[in-house]
Amino acid sequence: MPVNRIHSAFQQLRASGRKALIPYITPEFPVRGATVPLILELVERGATHVEIGIPFSDPIADGVTIQRSSHIALEHGASIGKVLGSVKEARARTDVPLILMGYFNPMVRYGIEKFLTDAVACGVDGVIVPDLLPEESVGWRKASSIAGISNVFLMAPTTPPSRMAYLDSISTDFSYCVSVTGVTGARTGFGDAAAFESFLDRVRKNTSKPFVVGFGISNRGQIETVCRSADGVVVGSALLRSMEAETTIDGAVRAASRFFSALVQG
Repeated sequence: MPVNRIHSAFQQLRASGRKALIPYITPEFPVRGATVPLILELVERGATHVEIGIPFSDPIADGVTIQRSSHIALEHGASIGKVLGSVKEARARTDVPLILMGYFNPMVRYGIEKFLTDAVACGVDGVIVPDLLPEESVGWRKASSIAGISNVFLMAPTTPPSRMAYLDSISTDFSYCVSVTGVTGARTGFGDAAAFESFLDRVRKNTSKPFVVGFGISNRGQIETVCRSADGVVVGSALLRSMEAETTIDGAVRAASRFFSALVQG
């Protein structure tokens, strides 16, 4: 059974009064070979966990930016095997939790047991499967629990309190709150601020595990707002946009480093 780096990381963050800051990257984007250098640079700049998307041709939970990054990544040869190889390489150089986000169909095609076995061997700590219905996830949860992989389920502003409690109970170490009813994509705000704060308050009252907020987080002000209630944030589309014009690995790493450092400072 692998070490539970996710649980340990949240324990350490809480003990020190800090919050999780989780960048999302699309492997092999914006250029081939950028995956491992990006992971290591983001960890160096303060990432507490790293979420790594498995590129898919039909990413239904994602907006334009991540859809575009997935298309480019697939053109660059990204695959489950390639992603796992990058995780293995990065794992040899960092103990920060590495979490995959991927759609269920490619995992089924790869083979669920093989995927989980290979993921553990490469140093993956958890998996988010946004298109897997919780009620249909019993087999997946059992297999991932045996393998030692953490499961992360999503909550939305429309999720009733009783379902929040259920999703919290089946998420292994933390749950993921979607800030808006919609797809991923950088936004400048959360719409109705009072409604958003009420949503986070409901999550806090109906869960016992840590929870993070993603979808639309793009600036320091949003992070400060979210972290008054949540245990951390996920920053994806805005980070990808910061480096999408780069044509070299070094350029992509520098652009990501500049953007992420600005979020961390202070």
